[in-house]
Amino acid sequence: MRILLVEDEPKVARAVADGLAGEHYEVTVATTGDGGHQHLTTEDFDLAILDLNLPGRDGLEILTSARNRGILIPVLLLTARGSVEDRVRGLENGADDYLVKPFAFSELLARVKALLRRGRPEQLLKLHARDLELDLVSGEAIRGGQALDLTLREKELLEYLLRHQGQAVSREMLAQDVWKMSGRITPLDNVINVHVSRLRKKVDRDFPVKLIHTVRGVGFVLAEEAP
Repeated sequence: MRILLVEDEPKVARAVADGLAGEHYEVTVATTGDGGHQHLTTEDFDLAILDLNLPGRDGLEILTSARNRGILIPVLLLTARGSVEDRVRGLENGADDYLVKPFAFSELLARVKALLRRGRPEQLLKLHARDLELDLVSGEAIRGGQALDLTLREKELLEYLLRHQGQAVSREMLAQDVWKMSGRITPLDNVINVHVSRLRKKVDRDFPVKLIHTVRGVGFVLAEEAP
């Protein structure tokens, strides 16, 4: 499997490329937007990983140009921009998934494998678990045909749990990846507990099968069966 990585931060590019190579992927690295565009439009790849902020053409320009040329390989966007607007712009312009920096390589690898495995880009715009669905573009959450009235933070929490479906996530992970508070001295445990409790009521209260579970001594997991 050939992967194109377009990333201008040397440490990030090296770490990602080395990690993917260790998983037996063939990786081509470009450090500028123009170089990435040249590779993507003249060579064959199975997947592209594009940073949004690049010298020369930015990731969105590369993506738009590729889609206009009929290049339909899966594209994963890397971005330091955490706003909903930036995510929506990327998805609406043909991205299949996105990952906000900083990220763990294990999560990037899981996204890469999922993109290569699933194939159909439109399926990646929604996350599912049993009868629960989260639309990544509109932010609408539905369970059993019923719309869930979630706050923005609850949507972010639900997305994170769905992306880690079946995997226990700690409060430390949630503090760092959802609240972006990794440097905070005082733990956010109580705040996180309150938000997860509210989300769990909205997701599970009216349904016999509970999806959000507490993992004692660890954190939480979204799964069809309790751990």
